[in-house]
Amino acid sequence: MTDAFTRFDDADVRDLVAEFPLAWVAARDPGSSPGEASLLPLLGEYDATGRLVALLGHLGRHNPLHARLAASPGATILFNGPHGYISPAQARLRDWGPTWNYAQLAIAADIVFEPDGAHEAIAALVDAMEGDGWSSAELGDRYAGMAGAIVAFRARVTAVTGRFKLGQDEGRPVFDAIVRNHPDAALVRWMRRFDR
Repeated sequence: MTDAFTRFDDADVRDLVAEFPLAWVAARDPGSSPGEASLLPLLGEYDATGRLVALLGHLGRHNPLHARLAASPGATILFNGPHGYISPAQARLRDWGPTWNYAQLAIAADIVFEPDGAHEAIAALVDAMEGDGWSSAELGDRYAGMAGAIVAFRARVTAVTGRFKLGQDEGRPVFDAIVRNHPDAALVRWMRRFDR
């Protein structure tokens, strides 16, 4: 069932992943424990049409999630985008019920570990986060030890679902009041984006 909150496109996925790259990665194996889920920074990879096809990441070789995903590669990846409490004061209506606006993606993926890919994964993440501001070469001799302690992976995307509850159900006066009065600039920007 599709409603206003579940309608999004490839550009919405790309931009949410780029702006909020820290995601929960959890094993889908029913025998996994809560300790086998980790927050990890991930970078999106896209096909020629702009559709998300993979996520590049890395994790510590001693992280329990590594062993679990090596044994059973199915994963659920959860991205939490902008979110925030919406008060009646922000809507400028005392008889309006408060709510929480948010954007989220849930991605089903198969994890493929790339034992020789640590340098690529680190370089890609540093480039995405730092641009020209810093290089891992500045770590000197420490870099080899740090890179050896991690393993790179690609999460091959098999399904993407999302929910972008960003005020699409509000009437124009209430929506306009919220975006004028809410203090979270990122949330307001995404609300405007979904005001289609």
